[in-house]
Amino acid sequence: MIRIGIDVGGTQIKVGAVTDGGRLLASAAVPTGAGRPYTAMIDDMAGCVAQLLARLDARPEALSMIGVGLPGYVDNERGLAVNCTNLNWIDVPVRAALGRYYGCPVLLENDANAAAIAEGRVGAAAGCASCVMITLGTGVGSAILLDGRVWRGSHGVAGELGHMTVVPGGLHCNCGRSGCADRYCSATALAAQGRQACLMYGDSAMLAMAGGDPAAVTAKMVTEAARAGDRAALAAFGDYTRHLATLVDNVISLLDPEVVLLGGGVSRAGAFLLDAVKALIPPCDMGQRRPLPRIALAALGNEAGMIGAALLE
Repeated sequence: MIRIGIDVGGTQIKVGAVTDGGRLLASAAVPTGAGRPYTAMIDDMAGCVAQLLARLDARPEALSMIGVGLPGYVDNERGLAVNCTNLNWIDVPVRAALGRYYGCPVLLENDANAAAIAEGRVGAAAGCASCVMITLGTGVGSAILLDGRVWRGSHGVAGELGHMTVVPGGLHCNCGRSGCADRYCSATALAAQGRQACLMYGDSAMLAMAGGDPAAVTAKMVTEAARAGDRAALAAFGDYTRHLATLVDNVISLLDPEVVLLGGGVSRAGAFLLDAVKALIPPCDMGQRRPLPRIALAALGNEAGMIGAALLE
């Protein structure tokens, strides 16, 4: 039997065929085109599934399930995408819409939770009793796994670390609060900090990478220039990692997990990011050495969302 995992992102819908053991057999992708009617996006998902079945020389009857990871709040009991702001989806009947194409069960999950499930089952946290995953992308996604299952809290909204305060009275966030991790620890935030550093320091390798336009500076440019020793980039990267370390430290103090994973686009900086964050985590509490979790990079990259969605139960 074949499991299908669908990861709906801001720019791409990625669809993977996955084994029961979490091995990705084949994948396909289409542009998300956020803002289109949801029916058009569901059509694209179904079309990608058909492509994968053809490539694997399999019939629809070979599908055991379809899992969908969505960027927002979902109700798996009713099969609804309750609120996915970036897609302009409110109470979209995803299960019913996909069910018109394929007769297998359709399960829904938040995309960050789906990625964490994959890492917890077959990725960097496999075998761990507890894990917190922080995804550093356009925003800050996150999930908490306890004994291999997502901890949702009493009202289904636990683990929204992107809206924990890391800078009291800081920048205004789209959630309505100020100083959220989303505004300081995301890839979007790192790019903004790089642009600001370009203006403050003048000449910078980041500007050269961006063709002389500060507005074109990206998070990747900041990390690459910082790795090369650029003064402005190091200042931006230093501010960024300080805020990220504050977030990780708060998570450790609150939950004491076995492992904290960093994923998403910024995590592609690898050890350069990881070592900087680890160096900023206080090793002592009230004068005593404290036990710290393993802080590591997520292992599955862009495949995590598809694999995790396919492993939903």
